[in-house]
Amino acid sequence: MVREPGRIRTALLVCRRFLAVGLALAPFALTLLRDRRRFLLLGGARSVDDATHARRANALRETLDDLGPTFVKLGQLLSTRPDVLPPTYTRELAELQDRVPPAEWEAARAVLEAEVGPVEEAFDEFDTDAISGASLGQVYTARLEGERVAVKVRRPGIEAAVEADLRVLEAVLPLVLRVASPGQRFTIENVAAEFAQTLREEIDYRHERDALETVRANVADDERVVVPASVDSHSGERVLTMEYVDGARIDDVEALDAMGVDRDALAERLERVYIRMILEDGVFHADPHPGNLAVREDGAIVFYDFGMTGRLSEERREQLRAFYGAAANDDAEAMADVFVEMGALDPAADRAFVTEVLALAVEHLRGEHVDSSQIRELVRGFEGTLHEIPFRMPQDLALVVRIATVLEGVCRTLDPDFDTVSVVEEYVASEREAMVRERVAETARDVGGDVTASARSALRVPPKAERALERVDKDDLEVRTDVADENAVLHRLARRLVLGVAASAGVVTTTYLYTAGLTDATLVVGGGTLCCLGLLYRSFGSSGRQRAVREAGQVAQRSFENRGGRR
Repeated sequence: MVREPGRIRTALLVCRRFLAVGLALAPFALTLLRDRRRFLLLGGARSVDDATHARRANALRETLDDLGPTFVKLGQLLSTRPDVLPPTYTRELAELQDRVPPAEWEAARAVLEAEVGPVEEAFDEFDTDAISGASLGQVYTARLEGERVAVKVRRPGIEAAVEADLRVLEAVLPLVLRVASPGQRFTIENVAAEFAQTLREEIDYRHERDALETVRANVADDERVVVPASVDSHSGERVLTMEYVDGARIDDVEALDAMGVDRDALAERLERVYIRMILEDGVFHADPHPGNLAVREDGAIVFYDFGMTGRLSEERREQLRAFYGAAANDDAEAMADVFVEMGALDPAADRAFVTEVLALAVEHLRGEHVDSSQIRELVRGFEGTLHEIPFRMPQDLALVVRIATVLEGVCRTLDPDFDTVSVVEEYVASEREAMVRERVAETARDVGGDVTASARSALRVPPKAERALERVDKDDLEVRTDVADENAVLHRLARRLVLGVAASAGVVTTTYLYTAGLTDATLVVGGGTLCCLGLLYRSFGSSGRQRAVREAGQVAQRSFENRGGRR
């Protein structure tokens, strides 16, 4: 049986971790404070060269690694946040690996049996040697009803350790904010909130199972994407049992080449899958490092580990679509406008600086070489704005930026010349074409409904008119029949109404088809529209000629009668 620690034990654990974390990070904190004031309270700022920053970054990485799972995860998060740390630190922290030896089987067994019951009864077979070990959990293989499954078991005691570390970070956060620059405080608070939320979700396997099944349902129509199905009967808060899907790691270039996989096409397909999850579905796998992505022999992409996922509102997705469209058009000004709208950029930020940064980012994403001298020149030119970082990433947007950063590295491993922006351009173009087609179809449906309704009305008019004439016939048969026989007003009106509606619909539909570039359909619909306009014109012309003939006949008849009267 797995026992949760009591209040006293938890408080002691928090105090112990606070001391351990404080002693480990105190030298690094004092060094940063001395960079601002040489003697902490007095003196000017110190100049620090690149080699010194590199040594400090290496020491920080080693310290976080020693502090355990929570701080390894924190370092991994910070490695994707250039709005918080300089590039030297983000590059070093990216080397943090979340791989540790698995816990002893007996300890893991206690966690497993607390969720699903005795192992021998719950599974047909169970391999007690873990196939992977991480700081939060470990994965085993087993057989269930004849099928091979993967069983993810949470590391024993990890929830208490994580909660203690999060409380330590909450206590330290006000001190960090006090010494941070005003422009970074908003970002640091967001990072802290994001980290606490995602880490708590990651250790709750029920959240992971729900996210896995949601994404699996969303991509079910794509045979080239595989998300393992979960087994609800053998899953819980601390255990997640899934279908076992084998594959080569996506960064194992040699294995992919031996399988005959087109790596260039694979990189493009991976980028497209993420664009779809983020912009269309709104629920996405948020940890695309190579250990969580594999490729089957048929070339299908396999997604593992849904402990870290993201969700976006429809409003946020619309904003990101606008940003992607601006990036596809190389419009840095429009990109900056969208950043302001999303709350990711201070409206008072130096626009020249921001647009230069975004333009360089687009060049980099296109696979073009961005010379470091360009960046240094940009920094020198806008040195006065750098202490007040203008980018302030909201939590959901920061997750998207993190994905983009990690995903770019994966795609560049597959294809060194990978052009992210070209994939975005193709997506934007297809979206525009789909939008035009949908508008054409919607207009055609609306117009078709109007034409159908008008035609039905036209067919109902003559019978109604006939019944009305029959009722009136008893009172004034001669006058009424003269009007119906001679003028046929209702029939002409109905014919003109149908022709007018059809011609109007044709003009609108022809315009949309021409805009969409559908030449053949434009010619066919345009020809039909001209025919309708011709018939409509003819109906007015023929009725005018008929009136003229009648009026001439009436004049001639009156003239003849007058001459006869004079004789």
